[in-house]
Amino acid sequence: MGPGKTTTRTRRRAVPWVLLGLWVGLLVFVSPFASKLSDVQHDRAVDYLPASADSTQVAKIEEQLPGGETTELVLVYHRDGGLTTADRTTARQQVDEIAGAHQLTATPKGVPSEDGTTLMYPVTSNEPGTEELRDEFVGEVRDVAKGDHGLSVDVGGPGALATDAGAVYDSLDGPLLYTTIGVVAILLIIIYRSPLLWLVPLAVGGVANYLSMGVAYGLHSAFGTPISGQSTGIMTILVFGAGTDYALLLIARYREELRRVERPYDAMRAALRGCGPAVLASSGTVAAGLLCLLAADLNSSRGMGPMGTVGVLCALVAMLTLLPALLVLFGRRVFWPLVPAFGSRPKERRSLFAAMGSSAGRRPLAVLAGGVVLLGALAMGMLNLPGAVKQEDSFVDKPDAVVAMETLAAAYPEHSTQPIDVITPSGRADATLATLRDHQGVASVERGRSGDGWTEISVVAKGAPESAAETTTIKSLRSELEGSYVGGPSAEQLDLKDTNSSDMKIVVPLVLASVLLILVALLRSLVAPLLLVAAVVAVWGAALGIGGMVFGPVFGFEGTDPGLGLLSFVFLVALGVDYGIFLMHRMREESLAGAEPVTAALTALRTTGGVIASAGLVLAATFGVLLNMGLVQLVELGFVIAVGVLLDTFLVRTYLVTSASVALRRKVWWPGKLSREPGPSAGPGAGPGAGPTERTGPPRDPEPVAAP
Repeated sequence: MGPGKTTTRTRRRAVPWVLLGLWVGLLVFVSPFASKLSDVQHDRAVDYLPASADSTQVAKIEEQLPGGETTELVLVYHRDGGLTTADRTTARQQVDEIAGAHQLTATPKGVPSEDGTTLMYPVTSNEPGTEELRDEFVGEVRDVAKGDHGLSVDVGGPGALATDAGAVYDSLDGPLLYTTIGVVAILLIIIYRSPLLWLVPLAVGGVANYLSMGVAYGLHSAFGTPISGQSTGIMTILVFGAGTDYALLLIARYREELRRVERPYDAMRAALRGCGPAVLASSGTVAAGLLCLLAADLNSSRGMGPMGTVGVLCALVAMLTLLPALLVLFGRRVFWPLVPAFGSRPKERRSLFAAMGSSAGRRPLAVLAGGVVLLGALAMGMLNLPGAVKQEDSFVDKPDAVVAMETLAAAYPEHSTQPIDVITPSGRADATLATLRDHQGVASVERGRSGDGWTEISVVAKGAPESAAETTTIKSLRSELEGSYVGGPSAEQLDLKDTNSSDMKIVVPLVLASVLLILVALLRSLVAPLLLVAAVVAVWGAALGIGGMVFGPVFGFEGTDPGLGLLSFVFLVALGVDYGIFLMHRMREESLAGAEPVTAALTALRTTGGVIASAGLVLAATFGVLLNMGLVQLVELGFVIAVGVLLDTFLVRTYLVTSASVALRRKVWWPGKLSREPGPSAGPGAGPGAGPTERTGPPRDPEPVAAP
C-alpha cells in the first residue's frame, strides 16, 4: 500500500471524528442560549393578534398606560336555588379582602342576575402587568374566592382565560417533547428491528432540537422574533418529524450502498450523493413554505414561520453531518442483526409497494380517476366545518374561567358580561363617551385610565359575548369612533378571523410559487412539479373535509380555529411535497440511467415506497401528539396534518402520482430532455427493458417497509 493511499485512509477516518468534535463544540456554544428560550416565551394576546388590527393597538397602548396592562377578572357567585343573604355577605367579604390586598382600578360593585341565582363582581387590577404577576394575581384571587354548602364560586374574565391558556401552553414543553420522543422511538424500533440503530437518529434528533432552541433564542435576541408556546411546540415536532424523515431516507440509501461498496465511509459518500439533493430540496420546500408566513399579518402565524424554519434547518444540518459521522464510526454493526454485507443481495420478497405499482401500471387512468373522485368526495366535508371557535370553547377540558363564562351566559342573557375596551385620544374623551352612551348596542360605559395622550373606556355591549349582536356593535363602534381603537377579547377574536381570511389570499400564492420554483429546479420539468403541487392541494382539501366530518360529531368541538386553514395548508403543502420529491427524484434518477418511463416509475415506487411509508407514519405520529394537548386549535391542527400526511403517504404518492406518471410517460418530464424519445443511437441502455438491473454491482436494496 502506497503512502498516498495511507494518507487518504487516515483522512477518511478523521472526518467523522472531526464532525463529532465540531458538534460537541457547537452544543457547548449554544447551551447558554438554549436554556433561556423558555424565559422569552410569551403567550399574551398581543403575541397572537394581527399586527395592524385595532385590538393589537389597544393591547399595546394599555401596556403604556399608568399601571401597565390591566388584568380583568369576574368573580361569579352562583346557587341553583337562589343566593341567600349569607351568600351575598360571603361574596362581599371576599371581594373586600381582594381589594385590600391588591391595587384595583375601582371598587368592585356586585351585579345580581334577574333570577337571583347569580352575583358577579368585575375586578380589574392595574398592578404591573407582566404574565407572571398576572398569573400570581389570578391565583391569589382564586385562593380567596371559595364557595361552600352549595355556593359555587368561579373566577372568569379575560385575565383568568389568559392564565388558563398559559397554563396549557406551559404544559406543552415537557409532555410534548417526551411524547414525541416516545412515539418516534417506538416507530423506529418497529421499522429497523435493531437494538442499536433506532437510537442513532433519535439521539441526533434530540441534538438538533437542542440546537434549534439556541438558534431560536438568538433570533429573538437579534430580531425580536416572537416566541410562543404554539411556535416552540411546532418547532419541536418539525425537528423530530422532518428530521426523522431525512434520517430514514439517508439510512435506507446507506444500507443500499453498503452492499455495493466495501468501506462504510465510501458507502456514506455515495449515499449522500444519491439522496442529498432530494433531502436538500425537501427541506428547502418546507423552509420556503414556512418563511412565506412572514407575509402574514397575524402575529402568531408570522412568528411561526422563522421558528418552524429553524427547526427544519437544524434537523437538516444534523441529519446530513452528525448522523453520517455516527453511522460511519459505528460501521456495519450498527445494523445488527440485519447487517448488509458487502456483495450480498437483499432478500427477495413480494413488496406491498410492488403490488401497488402493478395495479397502477395496469390501469393508470382508472386508478387516477378513482383517487381524484375519492379526494373530491372527502373534501366536501369542509362544508360541515363548524364556525370560528369562541374563547370558552377553545379548551378541551373546561378550566375554571370557562365554567365562569358559561354560568354568566346563562344568568345574564340580556347583556354581555365581557367588556369591550375603547382607547381614545384624551382630548376627545368626552365626545367619545357621549357617542358610546347614545349607541343602541351599548348597555353601559365606564371611563378608565388616562396617560400619554390616551384614555381608556370600558364598554359593555347589550349582545352576549362573541354573538352576532356584539360583533355588529364592535364593527359599528369602529366605524363611528374616528381616531379611536376598539379592542378587548371579543374584538380580538373578530380580528383573528378577519386577518386569517386575508392572510390566506397572500400566503397561499406565495407558498405555491416558492414550492413550484424549487421543484422545477430539482426535477428540470414543469409537468412533474405541477402534478405534485396539485396532489398536495387535493390532500389538504380532503384532510380538512375529514376534519369537518369529525370535529363536531366525534370530538364535540363547538368551533374551528380561524387559523386552521392557513397553517394546515402551509404544513401539508410543504411537508407533503417532501414525499413527492423522494419519489420523483428517484424516478428521474432511474430515467437518467436509461430506464423506460413505466419501468422508472414502478421501480421508484418499489424502492422508495417503504421509506416514504415509514417517514409518513413517523411524521403523522409526531403531529398526532398534538391530539393529546389541551387546546382545541392544537388538536385540530394536529389532526388535519396527521390525516393529510397519511393520505399523502398511502394514497397520493403510492397510487395517484405513480398512476399519473405511468399515464403521462415521458410527458411528465416536459420540457426537460427526459421528455424526448431517445434516438436510435442511444444505445442498449435506453431500450424499453433497460433499468437499474443493468448496473454493475448488487441490485439496490429497497428501503425499510413501514410498520403495519
